[in-house]
Amino acid sequence: MDAKESKVIGVIPARYHSNRFEGKPLALIAGKPMIQHVVERAWQVDLLSKVVVATDDDLIASAVESFGGEVVLTRPDHASGTDRLAEAAELIDISEHDIVVNIQGDQPLFPPDVIEQVARPMLDDPALPMSTLIYKIVRPEEIDDPNHVKTVFDRQGNALYFSRASIPFQRNPDEPSKPTYYKHLGFYAYRKGFLLTFVSLPEGEWEKFEKLEQLRALEYGYTIKVVLTEHDSIEVDTPMDIERVEVLLQSEAEG
Repeated sequence: MDAKESKVIGVIPARYHSNRFEGKPLALIAGKPMIQHVVERAWQVDLLSKVVVATDDDLIASAVESFGGEVVLTRPDHASGTDRLAEAAELIDISEHDIVVNIQGDQPLFPPDVIEQVARPMLDDPALPMSTLIYKIVRPEEIDDPNHVKTVFDRQGNALYFSRASIPFQRNPDEPSKPTYYKHLGFYAYRKGFLLTFVSLPEGEWEKFEKLEQLRALEYGYTIKVVLTEHDSIEVDTPMDIERVEVLLQSEAEG
């Protein structure tokens, strides 16, 4: 199939229940629920033919519909956002060659052009099953922080491994040169056909320990293209993050 015929669909998984922040998608940021900020940013992306919120919660569904967003209701028992994404992809009328971009529902400040960046490799190569974004770490404290996932990749830009540990490990700390560290950003693009295959695969050995789903794809021999972006992405993990996001939104509005 000609890659130019592939549609690109943005899907935003959103669940109400969260251990660290109950009802996070509905948390108000500058007077709007966070999920609305995410959807409105996605609407700015010309590449996306459709933007859909995938949720198991009626309150979130009602909130999305109230501002004119599109929503699909998914099962409440999904183990991960990727499983919810796959169910949504089946509910939406798209072909197995179309590209599904997973847009994180807790990143209300994501730059719209990251969607183009993560989807472009799959538009250019119709055989590619999956791609994701990485960012060069500039804050030293992120290198050893297990919440910031690091990655290494080959010379063609294909992921070799993802880890919560600091990879690569510098064996000789006295070496004058220091390694460059790259962190993984949670934007993925999947070919729909591969996405359905991916969620049907048994849990991978390395995934089980690292708690990183993308390792399942690598362990089963699938290629993940990594795309270096100049944009970092701020996640809202706790209520305390809201104030920081509001300050940044204000700065953005003031130019």
